[in-house]
Amino acid sequence: MLTAQNTARAENIVKIENLVKRYGDVIALDHLNLDIKEGEIFGLLGPNGSGKTTAINCLLALLKYDRGSIRIMGDEMAPDNYRVKEQIGVVMQDVAVFEELNVYDNIEYFCSLYVKDKKARIQMVEDAIKFVGLEDYRKVYPKKLSGGLLRRLNIACGIAHSPRLIIMDEPTVAVDPQSRNKILEGICELNRKGSTIIYTSHYMEEVEQICTRIAIMDHGRSIASGTKEELKSMIKTGETVTIESLILDGDDITDIRNLPHVFDVKYEDQKLIVRCTKGRHNLIHILGLLQEKDVPFGRVFSELPTLNDVFLEITGKQLRD
Repeated sequence: MLTAQNTARAENIVKIENLVKRYGDVIALDHLNLDIKEGEIFGLLGPNGSGKTTAINCLLALLKYDRGSIRIMGDEMAPDNYRVKEQIGVVMQDVAVFEELNVYDNIEYFCSLYVKDKKARIQMVEDAIKFVGLEDYRKVYPKKLSGGLLRRLNIACGIAHSPRLIIMDEPTVAVDPQSRNKILEGICELNRKGSTIIYTSHYMEEVEQICTRIAIMDHGRSIASGTKEELKSMIKTGETVTIESLILDGDDITDIRNLPHVFDVKYEDQKLIVRCTKGRHNLIHILGLLQEKDVPFGRVFSELPTLNDVFLEITGKQLRD
């Protein structure tokens, strides 16, 4: 397993140790270990089938596991540990609201599962409505809401009781850019107000934008974890150069592949993508070779490693595999 030293000394709000979950002969979680610090926005990444959903369901005591331990806020998690459960908010990928209730009543119902004081609950519901920007929709029923507004309602239902730990499983799926930005801003604001967030997404740019630390799962294990900078330092890729609108033959590609620090070359549809290690002047060397060979070219891009590069190099998969 790749590791990165985390210098933070915050208390663990979630500690998962050697978690094993089997479905018959299939091992969904294979001695999974995760430490999540209080105050983090913790990104959990992995291709489909990596074990993310199983890990979350075990974390919420919705699934029994075969071996290992889960401690949340210092307590062993169990189905009847209501003291811990009332401090957790859940926003799942599938929207879970009641079609028969309007916006206000949906939020009030979910808040009432945790907060029995009616006076306190009224204020919390109003705060949640304002927080997600649904003030003008309080009497509207879910079927009348756009996809983005429905996602905001789903979030309000999950966070109205002011949970200390919030689990968000792909909350921006299939929403418009404006709603996505509103949701991401809201997540950061929840974090500033004191909530720890566990965040899963297939959108790498979101994770890179908001998460303070990230774990990558595959085959039921955490195979790399750290800040985005720490994760990027673990991989071979130091720079990716993309050049458009050029025509190359086999000898040209071989010469590019033999340049210093080049370790991967792809050429398709007159587009060249060259992945290099962290050597200096990679772009200059590539362009110099093309000029020597009198090869005309169009637009040129040079990019530092992204989380997508990290994910692809560590897992060997695209995120949506």
